[in-house]
Amino acid sequence: MSKTIFVSNRLPTTIRQADSGLQFTPSIGGLATGLGSVHQAGTSLWLGWCGLTSENVSEKERRELCRRLPREYASIPVFLSETEMEHYYYGFCNRTVWPLFHYFNNYAEYLHPDWECYRTVNRKFFDSIVEILGDQDTVWVHDYQLMLLPAMIREKFPRTKIGFFLHIPFPSFEIFRLLPWRSQLLQGLLGSDLIGFHTYDYVRHFLSSVRRLLGYEHNLGYINLRRRLVKADVFPMGIDYKRYQAAHRQPEVKAEMAQIAEKTVGLRLVLSVDRLDYTKGIPERIKAFSQFLRENPQYREKTTMVLIVAPSRTEVSAYHELLKEVQELVGDTNGEHGTIGWTPIWFFYRSFDFEHLTALYALADVLLVTPLRDGMNLVAKEYVATRTNYKGMLVISETAGAASELGEAVIVNANNIEEVAAGIKTALEMDDQEKIARNQAMHRRLAHYNVEFWAQDFLRKLATVEEQQRISASKKVDAKVEAKLLEAAEKPGDRLFLLDYDGTVMGFSNQPQNGRPTDELRELLHRLSEDRRNQVLVVSGRDRADLEKWFGDLRLNLVAAHGLWIRESDSDWERPEIVSDQWKETIRPLLELHTARTPGAVVEDKDHSMAWHYQRCEPELAAVRVRELKDALEDLTGNLNLGLVSGNQMLEIKDTTMNKGRAAARWLVGREWNFIFAVGDDWTEDELFSLLPDEAFSVKVGIGMSHAHYRVESVEDVRRLLHKLAAACSQSNLNP
Repeated sequence: MSKTIFVSNRLPTTIRQADSGLQFTPSIGGLATGLGSVHQAGTSLWLGWCGLTSENVSEKERRELCRRLPREYASIPVFLSETEMEHYYYGFCNRTVWPLFHYFNNYAEYLHPDWECYRTVNRKFFDSIVEILGDQDTVWVHDYQLMLLPAMIREKFPRTKIGFFLHIPFPSFEIFRLLPWRSQLLQGLLGSDLIGFHTYDYVRHFLSSVRRLLGYEHNLGYINLRRRLVKADVFPMGIDYKRYQAAHRQPEVKAEMAQIAEKTVGLRLVLSVDRLDYTKGIPERIKAFSQFLRENPQYREKTTMVLIVAPSRTEVSAYHELLKEVQELVGDTNGEHGTIGWTPIWFFYRSFDFEHLTALYALADVLLVTPLRDGMNLVAKEYVATRTNYKGMLVISETAGAASELGEAVIVNANNIEEVAAGIKTALEMDDQEKIARNQAMHRRLAHYNVEFWAQDFLRKLATVEEQQRISASKKVDAKVEAKLLEAAEKPGDRLFLLDYDGTVMGFSNQPQNGRPTDELRELLHRLSEDRRNQVLVVSGRDRADLEKWFGDLRLNLVAAHGLWIRESDSDWERPEIVSDQWKETIRPLLELHTARTPGAVVEDKDHSMAWHYQRCEPELAAVRVRELKDALEDLTGNLNLGLVSGNQMLEIKDTTMNKGRAAARWLVGREWNFIFAVGDDWTEDELFSLLPDEAFSVKVGIGMSHAHYRVESVEDVRRLLHKLAAACSQSNLNP
């Protein structure tokens, strides 16, 4: 039976060492809650660090953990040493990835030992998975601590469904590119079938980085790796809505609410809840509240901020300095505005349990959530869900992930102290009717897209992506198809090979003037074409001068410029169509204008066609310019008998009387072939594929819609197959 394996840095079970032995307590949190229903269904396992370092676990305790966790909690423990925790978790995860992904690149450290340990620990997680994973299983990896893991799993288990979810922001390319190991992390993530993010902005940044650093194109969130598709999509994490919505009915919460209400008679409460972290904007928040009191003296002695800061990483100097700054700002604010009977800010440097926190949620007039950068921020959602009378108001910064869902809240710029101060006033003075309308809309959203829906939605989408992969792979040239192909090639008779060039038998180049064939490719084509029973046709959009220079000494049939020029083996070049190129003078100024406006773009002037290349351009700008250029060209070419061909980061303008299919028809019409093999990588080859008889072997390189009967994944696969076909042809000649 297939199973689902969840993988995260920590297990959903908290383990403590006590005099009486190990104590196991289920963790309470968004991830543990969200995956709980699936995890408890009995068809899943959860793999993660047990929370205890290897040095502090006796052999007896290790055996107990390995025995009890799988049996009682469906969990598999990973053991990490103190050194690994220092370099992997506190090092690369929290001194490199965390600050960089939150746009605090001034805090980021790039230490090679930390990176090496990060790789080692990811490998340790992989080694643990290998023992329990089957090809039919589903793996869902979570968060930035394990970004290399998906590719490790993919390499060993190519058929396994793999999902990854990033719980923190994914930064813009300009920030992400600062990371020395940026490409390795992207390759690690692309081992997944589905990569989830909280917001569309994070998806956009990820796709941009993949495009710029690795060169992979994307369409509607699908990244084409040629070998397979990877989907990047938005899955805003929800909360346990019912739990928070019903919290005020619990006796413990009721009792706590009564105590708070008694102590805050006549006060409006502004609540702030965060852990100590420089990404949360706590100092700016305090300054904004002080500014609010300064600008609105009527709220003095009538409004109090309850500032809850949970301790975090106080041994790190940056966090120690942050705590000191927060304490000083609280003191300054209370000193400036406070009176004998009123303290403007109540500061609690500790964590609050569920009962105490939800009691504050239920009574606070305003929740102030203004992180400088935050992946989601579930506190904002918890507060809204708890306020069942709909009369509390959320003030949230636009850089919190939750802001994209909670648009009815008061949204502010966390760095604009005056704007946050004004937001507090707006929230306090909003009339009940408007607050109720806004909150009801947010409640409906949170109730529908709760944390369980989030988990199920991701897993459903993962299954859908996997199905797309399966369909794409249904035409793949596997061992059975290959045997059938070679058997057909070994039969006596004439054979026709129709080979596209760029992206098919030769890889793409960032420079259009490059693309010279390798010695290995020339030798392969020579080997195929020297067999007198074979006719080998190389079909290309390149200029005839290039093809002549590269292949003029071989017994090859050549088609250049998409069919404008044809050279049969042992013959001269000829032009089957009389095509004028006077249109170029109309088109050229437009192409040159867009080239000047797009750094990195290049115009290539071919025989009777022109191409605008944008391989080296900034992707977002290129995407805009391509759309503009297409619109302008379509207006110009409507009466010129010209067509636009979109290729690999290239837009080509050519006469519509020319196409590869019409050129290849010269070898198809009136000839009897015992064997036909055609291969190409883009939609222009469909002109050719559609003309082939049913018994022909047509092959597309990469993934995508095509008339081809089969597909392979790469240029390397094409060459491997051609080598085998050459051997089969030779064998046929030995055994006529």
